[in-house]
Amino acid sequence: MSAPIRDHPAPAPQAAPPVSPGAATALLDAYRPDTDRLLATPHRTLLASGTAAEVPNDDRPVALRVRALLAARRRTGDPAPLVLGALPFDPAAPPALAVPERVRTGPALREDPLVALPAPAPGPPGDWHVREVPSAGDYRAAVAAAVARMRAGGPDALRKVVLARTLELTAPHAPDLAGMVRRLAGRDPSGYTFAVPSGAGRTLVGASPELLVARHGGRLTANPLAGSAPRSADLAEDVTRAAALLNSPKDLHEHAVVVEAVRAALEPFCTRLTVPSAPTLVRTAAMWHLSTTVTGELAAPAASALELAAALHPTPAVCGTPTATAREVIAAGEPFDRGPYTGMVGWQDADGDGEWVVTIRCAEAEGDRLRLFAGAGVVADSCPDAETAETGAKFRTFLDAVGAAL
Repeated sequence: MSAPIRDHPAPAPQAAPPVSPGAATALLDAYRPDTDRLLATPHRTLLASGTAAEVPNDDRPVALRVRALLAARRRTGDPAPLVLGALPFDPAAPPALAVPERVRTGPALREDPLVALPAPAPGPPGDWHVREVPSAGDYRAAVAAAVARMRAGGPDALRKVVLARTLELTAPHAPDLAGMVRRLAGRDPSGYTFAVPSGAGRTLVGASPELLVARHGGRLTANPLAGSAPRSADLAEDVTRAAALLNSPKDLHEHAVVVEAVRAALEPFCTRLTVPSAPTLVRTAAMWHLSTTVTGELAAPAASALELAAALHPTPAVCGTPTATAREVIAAGEPFDRGPYTGMVGWQDADGDGEWVVTIRCAEAEGDRLRLFAGAGVVADSCPDAETAETGAKFRTFLDAVGAAL
């Protein structure tokens, strides 16, 4: 296995300044679900409190609404306004973005030795009632139908679709969201941990491995992931699985489709765009992923981070290709509304700099309920049983944080 292995997506061009040990975990431990928004990236930890202004919901593109709101905040005396929150999978649905009243910033969690300390243990698995929507059998059938459609070909032939399923968890008590966030961050401190309002009294909580795009000045970084394999507790088997993923024609094809879409979406914004010829491997606590780090120099005037993210969304990594055909298959094959799942979560400041992350490995909390999401990329060579097993492995990240079992 010759490809480099990383524990997290490649760094964005900027880095957080050094801060005393414990500063990042102090922000993590200070998170309060009722009032705060939390986003921890491989470069910084943001804890935002209160709401000074919300991004309006009107007919303008969301990136323009954010730009106008931040410019207005700066004119009225806010020296460093930023927007933080989530956008849904459906670009026409309302975003959950706000300018916080207060933002505290710390270093990356991966730089904080205290993040390795044990988090409060979740409750016993028996506390949760778990329901699959759709059932594993219905999900396998939807994958098989998509594979058959791809192999049949025809006009506007479907080449890839990402099909998802959910677990609906119910407990006799409200979930401990702060504890879940702490456990998610401790499990993958080099990833992107988030806890933000997602609208209608719900909270979006998760730990994503995938950077959609980051912008710092005139530079951009994108890190598409596509093609996955479950990790193994046995070291030899884990290495075997990683090597098999790196040499899998099915997964390499799936990854190439996504990378080409990212290239096509970002090239119009750039004077230079660098796309490696082959993927590397990224590992999380639960999964191996094929990864490509794309970097570029932006043409002047530079597009904002959210403008770049909107041009990319949805990538084939979360939807499929062709996009319109994949959306039709998703609507027919998924008996639920994705909401913020496979949307994006992140931040942007008044200069247009920011980071936007693909919203995967996540759940929405509402009262005593949690809805977990997981999906798999389906191509013509996909095996329904394997894709179903992949979604089960992806659920593992959150089930461990919750303390539930399938």
